[in-house]
Amino acid sequence: MKSALSFCRFSAVTLIMLSSSLCVYAESIQEPVASGTFYPAEPGALGQQIDGYLSVADPAKVDGDIVALISPHAGYIYSGPIAAYGFKEISGRRYDTVIIIGPSHRLVFDGAAVLGKDYYETPLGKVPIDRVFEERLIRAEKATIRKDPRVYADEHSIEVQIPFLQRSLKDFMIVPVVIGRPDYVTCRAVARGVAKTAKGSGKKVLIIASTDLSHYLKYNDALIRDQATLSEMLNYDPMRFARKVAEGECELCGSAPVITAMLACSELGADRISLLKYANSGDTAGDKSRVVGYGSLVIYKTEENEMLDTAQKKVLLEIARKTIESCIRQEKIPEFDVTDPGLMREEGAFVTLHKDGQLRGCIGNIIGRQPLYLTVRDMAVESATGDPRFAPVQAGELKDINIEISVLSEPERVTDLSKIKMGVHGVIVKCGYRSGVFLPQVADETGWSRDEFLSNLCEGKAGLPADAWKDKKTELYTFMAQVFSEGKR
Repeated sequence: MKSALSFCRFSAVTLIMLSSSLCVYAESIQEPVASGTFYPAEPGALGQQIDGYLSVADPAKVDGDIVALISPHAGYIYSGPIAAYGFKEISGRRYDTVIIIGPSHRLVFDGAAVLGKDYYETPLGKVPIDRVFEERLIRAEKATIRKDPRVYADEHSIEVQIPFLQRSLKDFMIVPVVIGRPDYVTCRAVARGVAKTAKGSGKKVLIIASTDLSHYLKYNDALIRDQATLSEMLNYDPMRFARKVAEGECELCGSAPVITAMLACSELGADRISLLKYANSGDTAGDKSRVVGYGSLVIYKTEENEMLDTAQKKVLLEIARKTIESCIRQEKIPEFDVTDPGLMREEGAFVTLHKDGQLRGCIGNIIGRQPLYLTVRDMAVESATGDPRFAPVQAGELKDINIEISVLSEPERVTDLSKIKMGVHGVIVKCGYRSGVFLPQVADETGWSRDEFLSNLCEGKAGLPADAWKDKKTELYTFMAQVFSEGKR
């Protein structure tokens, strides 16, 4: 039972000496290591098993854009029926790249490791790895993320998700990420890199956090412990959840992947988390003396969080592109005939430019003072020519520039501080003639608690006393951001 049920405990000494003899892993195909133990090695039997689980799974329909799954990774006879709920939910949806984040069961190391190969093979065939996304992810957080195929030599947490993906999606690539020591700083850095790379890729991205829950407890004890863990996960507060894990109130082997997924999803605008199915190995395999818990959850973005539709995003990106090219090549700001009411609303926006995955300019207005399409036009000019951190964009660079637009919702006054969600909301503070603003991503970049966030906002941005946010005369406003880009050029 142990080999297929779970390897979610570090052994006493797992620092394996990685000698030069492991150079064989430099080849472009990652061969399966869990085939025949965690799942059937014969393609027909594997496909039939997964399809059977998917046919029985009956998750409640998620009304929104699914950004992440939290999925178990034990042997299929134990966790497969629960994992199927998440994969059934994404069946028929389109994703270009799936980032699979798993814990390291065998090796202890700092930071995170990507695979650095071209394909990951299972009995159902080879799945291409998105090497461009992988390289940009490394560049985004090079102090934390490295390429190291040796980490994958005997690791199952990534692999067991792939056959389910092969039976649920079409035409997708993957980016495997294994996290070593589960510390919050590492989680925050990986999440920041994933969110930044996803925003700049122009691709539809899905994140999978691979984890099991409690390990080897008696059945009833496992129910109590897993309920506590799931309740904290459903709070959707990654910093609080990390603290509860560290204090021993929550138990799961993939705490780092889950925390990372929460942080990244918040930055990508996902505002909800739901439990699709919970069970343990006593329910699926029958032995209730020592069980392992499994949960299938989704993190998603609700429709009301989408301020613009696909056509409107396309128009704004075209306006930004044409404006920058005209401004630089002809020294002329073009006029546009826009009648769409959604683009005529007065909303704030930022225009961000990237070149080869690196920031090349970013200017914006928090508060909309003119129609959105004009704000985008004007901020496109400023980001290309007026960002004091960079020299103006030159004509020869235009083909390599990627444009990203962040449209900001109208700020709303907030008096109940519990309504401020770190990583989801930007915050404006006002008191008298002084004001300051933090964008939503500041919380993820700093790791601040809500109180630290507000104190730094008051003192560092508005020039107010650090505790001014506690004063009844101080006004706080929240806003959200919808981020989209041209994609790869």
